[in-house]
Amino acid sequence: MTEPDVRALQRRLAEFAAARDWQPFHTPKNLAAALSVEAAELLEIFQWSTPEQAARVMDEPGSAARVTDEVADVLAYLLQFCEVLGIDVLAALAAKIERNESRFPIGDASRGGHSSE
Repeated sequence: MTEPDVRALQRRLAEFAAARDWQPFHTPKNLAAALSVEAAELLEIFQWSTPEQAARVMDEPGSAARVTDEVADVLAYLLQFCEVLGIDVLAALAAKIERNESRFPIGDASRGGHSSE
């Protein structure tokens, strides 16, 4: 089996929703809300854990399965959101990386800090 590409995954998600008549609910607002909820469920797995415990989350099969499922949910809603709005998710990411490379050139000022903007 070959690895699915982003467009193929988006088509599968669209077909899954269409077969269940879910398209009326897949508005940008609803998908953004669902994405936020799933991201919060991913965060919940790490709530109250120490940095060391968080770093080892994939070592235990139960927590690894939970993390993997939540990551899949986040990605599924993100891909559906992008499909509904006509956003090429990989092009958007590439453009953002390029902007960040310009905004944060390698040098003393960019060392040690972190920004996800």
